[in-house]
Amino acid sequence: MKLQADTPQPTSIIAYGEGWLQLPEHRYEQSVLLTSDGEHHVWACSSFEALTQQQMADLAVVARSAQVVLLGSGKRTRFPPAAWLRPFMAMQVGLESMDTAAACRTFNVLAGEGRKVVAALIVER
Repeated sequence: MKLQADTPQPTSIIAYGEGWLQLPEHRYEQSVLLTSDGEHHVWACSSFEALTQQQMADLAVVARSAQVVLLGSGKRTRFPPAAWLRPFMAMQVGLESMDTAAACRTFNVLAGEGRKVVAALIVER
């Protein structure tokens, strides 16, 4: 039984590996922000250790209309400081932190269901 769409959505993650991820028409070798609305662009965060409170606040602005934000924290699951999550709580937008591979898979499932989701994916080498 075929469970996959004939043509992937523009922001579907069709492949990923160490140091890269592939959308249908674009390959990223650096961190990226994706939305289920079709937006995708480079995210200026080279590693989880380089993540700042301001970047999280900026992410909250991007996610203002999302139901959930997925933070792909790199090769392993890590969590930002609780104080950095205040903008998400104020907007009543959930933020889930997981390793980037899991965030890629979760993004595809949620976006495929028509959910409004934002993924901030840290791509590490």
